[in-house]
Amino acid sequence: MSYSNLIETHELARLQKESAADQQPVVIDCRFDLANTDTGEQSWMQSHLPNASYAHLDRDLASEVTSVTGRHPLPDVEELVNRLEAWGISNDSQVVVYDDMSGAFAVRLWWMLRWLGHTKVAVLNGGWQKWIAEQRPLENTAPQTEPGHFKATTDNLQWLDKQSVAEGLEKHAITLVDARTAERFDGITEPIDRIAGHVPGAINHPFQNNLDEAGCFLPADALREQYNRLFGDSAAESVVHMCGSGVTSIHNMLAMEIAGMHGSKLYVGSWSEWIRDM
Repeated sequence: MSYSNLIETHELARLQKESAADQQPVVIDCRFDLANTDTGEQSWMQSHLPNASYAHLDRDLASEVTSVTGRHPLPDVEELVNRLEAWGISNDSQVVVYDDMSGAFAVRLWWMLRWLGHTKVAVLNGGWQKWIAEQRPLENTAPQTEPGHFKATTDNLQWLDKQSVAEGLEKHAITLVDARTAERFDGITEPIDRIAGHVPGAINHPFQNNLDEAGCFLPADALREQYNRLFGDSAAESVVHMCGSGVTSIHNMLAMEIAGMHGSKLYVGSWSEWIRDM
């Protein structure tokens, strides 16, 4: 059995216990703090899930910011593939990603692997907190990983650039969904980017709405009901997700996939790119 959206903590624990050595899931720790970018890696060094490697959002899952990009541009494909192989990821690997923010950062690697043609990747439902609460095994040493062999099949139809988003809005061809909090969307506060507000024509759906009180994803039917209310009869394929820099917006994309609403896309540059020339 393979996992392509979510995996539960007990399912990952079973895979780690029962899988042969050459069939173990590849686990990647994606913990991160936008305000202190060293915190996630420091936490990983102190303690992490068994055999988990660490992926740094800025260093591993994005390229350098330029004068025309958002805060987290997509990395070079060849460089990304090298990182994946260093983490032990091959084309047949089951990958599991987690963080301590209910998937808000882990979804970035979930989507990037799908962008490269790899669908056997799942977000750990409940993440670090649920694993800890259940008193499951932990380690504090870096894994001894055999390099993987990964061939990318890049699908650039999964994301849009700024011009495509602008044209899609002008033609009423897309539904743009912003995953930031209502306060940021409404321009009441903006703790990260230099301009507050939102893209004209966008609708707001904070990614936290996808979660229950324990920080796990809501059931598929509840998510489907939410998104049906949000954009009515619009086809899932016309939905484009954005946020501040193209990371937490993917949480909404994953929620739609869980709900069986397939084919939505990502505006990679998001708000931090949209305001570059403002």
